[in-house]
Amino acid sequence: QHYKSITFIELAMCDIIEKPSSVCLPALSNFTFGSKEPQYEKDPSVSARFKRLRSEFGMWGMRQTSEALLLLHEHKLPHVLLLQLGTAFFKLPGGEVRPGQDPRESLKETLDNLLCKETESESPTIDWKVTDVISQWWRPSFEPPQYPYIPPHVSCPKECRTIYLVDLPESATFAVPRNYRLVAAPLFELYDNSTSYGPVISSLPQLISRYNPIYL
Repeated sequence: QHYKSITFIELAMCDIIEKPSSVCLPALSNFTFGSKEPQYEKDPSVSARFKRLRSEFGMWGMRQTSEALLLLHEHKLPHVLLLQLGTAFFKLPGGEVRPGQDPRESLKETLDNLLCKETESESPTIDWKVTDVISQWWRPSFEPPQYPYIPPHVSCPKECRTIYLVDLPESATFAVPRNYRLVAAPLFELYDNSTSYGPVISSLPQLISRYNPIYL
């Protein structure tokens, strides 16, 4: 009777524990990588970027930025697609949201411009499916530091970065600006590696762990 009681409790616990959401990860080998004309940053330097942020904050208020978490796998090991500029700068694909624009639609538009082939047709070559909000980071001042929360003394953040999970099709062709490289970084390379990738990208492995990967 005691043995049956333990078994019942264990079965009950299995029903209580929430099962993670699933995310489909296509294989890296199903994708091809081409190139297109260079696309340059709006600001020539970090100081110029924050000078523009200060100027636009006076006109439009807090800046919104939408970025994409694009996941695929190689030999059933999840990888994150990152844009590499130069030898040591990495960022998630994405960009600034225009005032009044929907952040998800803005992200789709940015991904089209960054990673899709240039065609005469107005329809995009990749169907971006923007799904969950993975995280939000807040910039409290016109300086580099940003946090995954609004500090208590800050009443008006200067920028909000929202990272969305974007589902990829099973196969596609990327067209990457020539001044960038599109690299697939494995999770073990990113984990706890803020020295190389910064606090936002290095936090992604923990955030992705809430999902159950389905390898296509």
